[in-house]
Amino acid sequence: MERFSRPAARVPCKVASLYARPRSRAKLSGAVIMCKDGSASPETMKSSRWGQRDPPCTRTARHYRAPAMTWLDKLERRFGFLAIPGLIRIVIGFTALVWALMWLNPNLRFALDLDPARIRHGEVWRLITYIFVPQTLSFWIILALWFLWFIGEGLERAWGAFRLTLYFVVGMIGTTVAAFFFGSNFSNGMLIASLFFAFARFYPDEVIYVLFILPVKIKWLAWVFAALLLLGFVLRTNSYRAALVAAFANYFIFFGPEIIHQARHRRDVSTRRRRFETASRSTDDALHRCAVCGATELTDPNLDFRVARDGEEYCMAHLPRAGTPAS
Repeated sequence: MERFSRPAARVPCKVASLYARPRSRAKLSGAVIMCKDGSASPETMKSSRWGQRDPPCTRTARHYRAPAMTWLDKLERRFGFLAIPGLIRIVIGFTALVWALMWLNPNLRFALDLDPARIRHGEVWRLITYIFVPQTLSFWIILALWFLWFIGEGLERAWGAFRLTLYFVVGMIGTTVAAFFFGSNFSNGMLIASLFFAFARFYPDEVIYVLFILPVKIKWLAWVFAALLLLGFVLRTNSYRAALVAAFANYFIFFGPEIIHQARHRRDVSTRRRRFETASRSTDDALHRCAVCGATELTDPNLDFRVARDGEEYCMAHLPRAGTPAS
């Protein structure tokens, strides 16, 4: 209590508004309080009356550098209320409903798919409903929806509802823009594929059983799928290429910087390793050395060495002949 009685020794904190409007005790119980001078104190509010104590920041506190807030963190902080918890479960539910209705009326898909010409004539519901149109009417759709649920639950655990919602919406926007640009009817297949690749990014070693028999890691399925998509990108039409790039815009936006950073890091590590190996590979570490020319297996890996009768080691070019004294 003694240090709270000297207001002149304290530094104004940036978190005054946080104490003025606490959401819950749990939100503040483990917070690190940052001061204007860069100092921080991990002490928490222990008073039962919120706002009665000033944050316990002093200039003698241990310095702490908070991690940089990414653009996703900033968006979530401002627009987090727009998150849709259980978004993929909602998509699965409506897809199952559309699948059942299409058994009654197979032409229903033509009223729901992403058709730019129809949208221009006022059928704006197509901007949303195309994501619920199943790719097949067979009972394999049950397995496909189960796998989509598996992916969605994993992504929501890894990301949270807001980032998964943003990822899905960005993919939808990219697909819609490409459809209007090329005037083609795009399906939701590429959008679902982008979810799969995001899942593979988070859970590369997750094992699934193909046809409930063959165990395969997600990362190998992702590589095979990526090869097929790349082959389609090379061989198929421009509209297919546009659909592929547009639907995967969310993947490039979310994971592109991380992929580039990891590639640069691997390159730097490889460069440093080569430099270290080159620097550490000195002639003093050689196992063989010619007593005449000083050549070693490091200076010329193709050399052969022999030990003469005098106990010295020579390369084949300088090996003394029988009856000839070593020079």
